[in-house]
Formats: sequence, structure tokens, C-alpha cells
Amino acid sequence: MNKIKNLNDRILTWQKKIKKYKRFFRQENLDRLLIFIALFILASGIGLSFFETDLSLLDAMWWSVVTLATVGYGDITPSTFGGRLIAIINMFVGIGLLATFSAKIAALLVGNIMKEYLGMGSYTLENHIIVCGWNSRAAVIMNEFHLDPNTEESLIVLIADIEKKPIDHMDFFFIRGQVSDETLSRANLAKAKTVILMGDDSLDAPTRDAKVILSTLTVESINPETYTIVELVDKAYIRTCQRANANEIIVASELSSMLISQAALNHGITKVIYDLLSSEDGNQLYKISVPASKIGVSFMEVFIYMKQTYQSILLAVQKGIEGEVISNPPSDYLLESGDFLIVVSTSKPVF
Repeated sequence: MNKIKNLNDRILTWQKKIKKYKRFFRQENLDRLLIFIALFILASGIGLSFFETDLSLLDAMWWSVVTLATVGYGDITPSTFGGRLIAIINMFVGIGLLATFSAKIAALLVGNIMKEYLGMGSYTLENHIIVCGWNSRAAVIMNEFHLDPNTEESLIVLIADIEKKPIDHMDFFFIRGQVSDETLSRANLAKAKTVILMGDDSLDAPTRDAKVILSTLTVESINPETYTIVELVDKAYIRTCQRANANEIIVASELSSMLISQAALNHGITKVIYDLLSSEDGNQLYKISVPASKIGVSFMEVFIYMKQTYQSILLAVQKGIEGEVISNPPSDYLLESGDFLIVVSTSKPVF
């Protein structure tokens, strides 16, 4: 039964693709052009085989295609008056048909590039990252994604109300506009893995946070399974954002203030934090699942094991892939199945 169901699903998928291509060819009038070219090749092939009695229909049609494409192999040459007359017609008409077809294809390619560049396209990506809003911090995020080996090939869709695509990268896609049902549908939110909602720097703080919360509600109402990361200005809106079911909330102003205060209290500590958060060379933060051999083992034993074996420092344990994070657990804390380790290392430990 499963095999029959899978076969039916494949057939339906192919039928949808065929309908899609048919609609595309009709919209661009390519169907008429291709039909005309095919009929012209057939007619000139039949005419040539009629006058050149030593040629088969297939050979005559081959000659027609070669002549129409202006290749001119010279393997078949008409010798009768009628055959040469057909050759002359084929040459002149072929130039026009070839020019029309080439221009049509070039226009489609340029049009698609311009649509993507100006943010007018739609995408059917899966397990991708959607970034809503563009500012200086979003540019840093994109750079970090492309530097990190774990995300350097991630597909990213930007939804922003800016004039043109800000980054030229093959895995970066752009949709122009505000966050709405329409733009999120074009970004294929239903299949997205993560959504990052950035603040609009052109707005005052309350309006900016309100806009981000509204966008979060829209995202969560369409796909509650996606992981949403929200940037706020005022921590007073954290509870409101939590009610909107945001998975992670980052208060940018509070975070920068804490870093500045730590720099004042403990000189040089921000260099350590920068080293950990940056995807450039050096130590970085990694999240890895607990190896089966370490389930039921104490935190201290695993801490020593990670340092001796992988030159990694174990900082925290997370209960499940999106669960509670326990920083610096007690030494006798026993690791459980489904736990994740958050470590500092120069490269991701592989068990």
C-alpha cells in the first residue's frame, strides 16, 4: 500500500510540474514559437526529401535543423532547383526564428535575474532561514552565517522594504516588502527552519518593538513549528513577545550595555566574548548531543573527558534541542538521553 501511495504521490507531483511548465510556456508565448519552429522544420524536411529523392525524411529534417541553427555542417547539400529554393527559404526564415527564440530566452533570463535582484521573486526552499528586516546588524549576521562551516551553505531569504538585493551570494535570496502573509508565503515560511526578526532602525523604540511583535504573531500563526529569534530594544516588551510565542528574545540595547559594564569592571573580558561569538578563526561555541557512552555520567567526568580528548571546555547543558539551558551545572549532575552539551572549542567535536 505504501509503495502504491508513494507512486501516486510521484505521479501527482509530476502532473503538477507539467501543468506549471505548460502555464509558463503559455504566459511567455513560448508554446506558439516552439510549435511554429517544429512545423517549419517538418515542412522544410518534407519539401527537401520530395525534391532530393536520394534523401530520407529523417536526413532531410536533420539538414533542416542544422540549417535553421546556422551550424552548416555541410554533410547534406541540395542539388536540385527545388531543394536549393527550400534551402534559401530555410536560411532566411531560420535567421529570424533563431533570433526571436534567442531574444526570448535572453529576456526570460534577464527578467528572472532582475526579479530576484529587485525582490520580486518567489521561492520553494526548504529548511531555510528567513531574516525579516535589514539593518547593519543583519549584515553582520549574514557575514557570520557565511563564515561558520555549519551555516555557510544555508539558504537564506531576506524580507525587507529596501530597493535592491543588498548581498550578492548564490545562497542568499531577497523579497522586497513588509512582513505579511504574502511576503512570508513567497519566502515559503511553511517549510522554513528558522525565522529572525530584526528591528527597523528608522522607527522609534516603542513602534519598532511593536512592529517586531506583530511580525512574530504573523509568523507563528502561519508556522508555529519554526524557530523564531526576535530582536527587541526595550526589555519591557519581553513578556509581550513571549506571549507571541517567540522562541528566543534578544534585547540588543541591554546586551550591549552589559558588555560595556563588564568591560569596565573586568578589562579585556569582551575580547573573550567576541572570540566565542565570532565565526572567524579561534575558539567558538558549539552545541553537540551527548554521546551514548556518556548518558548517566556526571557533569564533572564529561567535563574532564571533553578537555582531555577534544581540548574543549564544557560550559552548559541544554535539556533537549530547544529546552532549558543549565549553565555550569553541579559537578554531580547526571547527563540524560536527549541532553545537549554547549562547549567552547576550536572545531566542533565529533564523537
